[in-house]
Amino acid sequence: MFLAVRAARRRGVSAVPETQDPHVTQPSSAKFVYDFTEGNKELKDLLGGKGANLAEMTNLGLPVPPGFTITTEACKVYLESGTEPAALRAEVSEHLDALEQKMGKKLGQADDPLLVSVRSGAKFSMPGMMDTVLNIGLSDASVSGLASQAGDERFAWDSYRRLIQMFGKTVLGVDGELFEDALEEAKQAKGVRVDVDLDAKDLKGLVADFKDIVAKETGRDFPQDPREQMDLAVRAVFDSWNTDRAKLYRRQERIPGDLGTAVNVCSMVFGNLGPDSGTGVAFTRDPASGHQGVYGDYLQNAQGEDVVAGIRNTVPLADLEQIDKASYDQLMQIMETLETHYKDLCDIEFTIERGKLWMLQTRVGKRTAGAAFRIATQLVDQGLIDEAEALQRVNGAQLAQLMFPRFDLGAKSEMIGRGIAASPGAAVGKAVFDSYTAVKWSRSGEKVILIRRETNPDDLNGMIAAEGILTSRGGKTSHAAVVARGMGKTCVCGAEELEVDTKSRRMTTGDGTVIEEGDVVSIDGSTGKVYAGEVPVVPSPVVEYFEGRMHAGADDADELVKAVHRIMAYADRVRRLRVRANADNAEDAARARRFGAQGIGLCRTEHMFLGERREMVERLILADTETDRDAALAQLLPLQKADFIELFESMDGLPVTVRLLDPPLHEFLPDITELSVRVALAEARKDANENDLRLLQAVHKLHEQNPMLGLRGVRLGLVIPGLFAMQVRAIAEAAAERKNAKGDPRAEIMIPLVGTVQELEIVREEAEQVIAEVEQTHGVSLRLTLGTMIELPRAALTAGQIAESADFFSFGTNDLTQTVWGFSRDDVEASFFTAYLEKGIFGVSPFETIDKDGVGSLVRNAAAAGRATRPDLKLGVCGEHGGDPESVHFFHEVGLDYVSCSPFRIPVARLEAGRAAAESKGRHRAAPPRPPGRRRAPGAPGNQPTGAGDREPRTLIHPAIGSGTPTRAAPCAEVPPSLA
Repeated sequence: MFLAVRAARRRGVSAVPETQDPHVTQPSSAKFVYDFTEGNKELKDLLGGKGANLAEMTNLGLPVPPGFTITTEACKVYLESGTEPAALRAEVSEHLDALEQKMGKKLGQADDPLLVSVRSGAKFSMPGMMDTVLNIGLSDASVSGLASQAGDERFAWDSYRRLIQMFGKTVLGVDGELFEDALEEAKQAKGVRVDVDLDAKDLKGLVADFKDIVAKETGRDFPQDPREQMDLAVRAVFDSWNTDRAKLYRRQERIPGDLGTAVNVCSMVFGNLGPDSGTGVAFTRDPASGHQGVYGDYLQNAQGEDVVAGIRNTVPLADLEQIDKASYDQLMQIMETLETHYKDLCDIEFTIERGKLWMLQTRVGKRTAGAAFRIATQLVDQGLIDEAEALQRVNGAQLAQLMFPRFDLGAKSEMIGRGIAASPGAAVGKAVFDSYTAVKWSRSGEKVILIRRETNPDDLNGMIAAEGILTSRGGKTSHAAVVARGMGKTCVCGAEELEVDTKSRRMTTGDGTVIEEGDVVSIDGSTGKVYAGEVPVVPSPVVEYFEGRMHAGADDADELVKAVHRIMAYADRVRRLRVRANADNAEDAARARRFGAQGIGLCRTEHMFLGERREMVERLILADTETDRDAALAQLLPLQKADFIELFESMDGLPVTVRLLDPPLHEFLPDITELSVRVALAEARKDANENDLRLLQAVHKLHEQNPMLGLRGVRLGLVIPGLFAMQVRAIAEAAAERKNAKGDPRAEIMIPLVGTVQELEIVREEAEQVIAEVEQTHGVSLRLTLGTMIELPRAALTAGQIAESADFFSFGTNDLTQTVWGFSRDDVEASFFTAYLEKGIFGVSPFETIDKDGVGSLVRNAAAAGRATRPDLKLGVCGEHGGDPESVHFFHEVGLDYVSCSPFRIPVARLEAGRAAAESKGRHRAAPPRPPGRRRAPGAPGNQPTGAGDREPRTLIHPAIGSGTPTRAAPCAEVPPSLA
């Protein structure tokens, strides 16, 4: 145990995982070990993804080496208590005995050793983040027996040096660079470039060097007892759940920290027995594009880590047909079996041992955003899944990725190399050659491209910080490629013509051009091309589609656009939540409508008072008399009215929620320090400006210690006579003019920052009088409603009372989050949020995803109380959470009628609203966009039945949808074509 704890300390492992229950209970009857024949793919919580899928392949009769899985429950006990469950050793011994009987040899047997691998396997794939050790059971006593049985002395010593290297680094905490340096020295001494050119004598010497390194660095000899090797390896895998890199990856991917990892003990099969052996990774479809075909990498005379690490460049999987046709044909059959069985893209690891194919792992493969949409529609066309399941196979985060710009292929550029297109996208940044620099420069605001020969799990920090990743080694299944695809990062791998020198911090191209650290480079993850300098970008085809400039029904339509169109159409058909836009001007409103907005959920009128109009607001603030104030308001009225006319015209027939003036008035005045200096200098010159003096007095008068909680919102309307009345009149007159012009204005007037029903009653009474006057003057009946923004805890707690005077509630979750948490967003995000995220207090910022347990609880209760008072109360949300995928699921669950977000996020909200509706029906329950943890920023989507239905008439925005006629905009209608 001492060695495992020591190794854990070397790797920075904490004693307790970052998120777990205070107490781990261990049932007396718990079963901690399962044979591969006992499990199935549904037991991922218990057996981890790898163990569950090994069991599933075994059940399917596929060639899986025998073995057993130690459960995640055993890991949880170990992490909680620091020791394995009492019953675990006996259970492992029982299953090891059974394995030895099945294989006809003992672990580490001197004349014919059984060797095993010890591999991690959590419920959610965490590629390269946890530990694996191969060739457990080899020792000084058994290496000759392995050589004799295999008839290959080189193979035996190669396997032994791999064991010592992996075991030393993973289990004993030895710096891996020490082993790599010794290996490089051995190759240099031999005069060769790759390790396969080292013979048995060379490798035997390397084993001795490796053992010396272990003894020097750990103070003990490399363990020769096979069972001790296995037990220490199991503990190391348990410990690896809480390494810094694993915790960082879980935070990045929003994976709960209390799941633990299973451990898979599997009998070894060898790909390093010679040219008739090898190892590879296969995908049933291209994980980068989604296209069907033969995709993957193969490496002769190698073990699995050689492929994933990218240390040796692989050959395309298709080449295996020429190398070993029988194994290739069998692999193709197995790939078809697995994809049909899992009904999804499968990621497969395999080994060929002297012409015999063995399956080492399968899982539903990670894929790029574009591949996700293409594959989902392909599987529908093949009849493997239905439309609802296809909708669950994609998510809003992936759609957002597809909306990022791409390189302008017509622009002037200087291509300096080309590699494998591992993860698509267009990334531009300064070249950096290590993770530390990537993180450091990124935090300083620089965009960087991380350039490495190959990446390893220790590079995760830099990969997260970088705009993109470029490696000179490895293929589509290398560590860099797999992790980048999972994170949605642009990645180009295997650019062999580029010589990367990380020590000198430079990269040299094939023609001798040198890229120094800090030079700007551009990488195209869709083509694999690498450019010097910055390449201009253009909108993505998906954005062009949403803008209406590209039509999914056209003959030359982009294949990806067609897939997005089909899934968006189905999402629109099934969703209950409507999606509106936060838009303050006609231009934003028009774009929002093209993107599928069904109205405006938030028009911030304060944005209409900026620019040249600021002086008019200053006059209003400085007004000393009622006459001056009325004159200032009269000057603003026609300008506000003209703004609203344009807005109502852009959203004709759809609701437009206009929030009356909300921010403190001092925001419209000059900065107090700047103005004080200006006045002081003028007085020193005896040239004082009377207006500046009055402004300074006003600034001092309006100055507040905490303006967010001061004179703003409804308080302004109550303190400054005529201000809200002017705005209401401008709205009503604009609506009247639009109605007289045969338009269909549907204005909703929102009173901000209400904390008590009395405030709303006073403002509502005044507003209704103004509206009645406008109706009488213009001879029209206006369809105007008045409601409030719920953004204070008291408003949420007294929602039942406030609903008596409100036609609608719109939850302002930005301010509600600030007031519930006691946070000033501008201050806390820059000061301690990073520490909170690192310590696991937040899984994600509560300003990004709704705090379900706190803020969300207020929203849920306020919605219920409001509807109890007024069953027809319309409910929406207009904070930034309205476009967040997880938050949309929560708002669907609590029964809101609509979400509102920025125009660019409208497609994301539409898609997630459809996914939420499909989930709530219970027919296609899938994991939410990111798995929820126990201690996290709350807000993971729920699956409870929805509340009241849509209270607005469903508007057919694009009547051409479904008719076969190309439309001018993206689909958002009620009659989209079926996916099938």
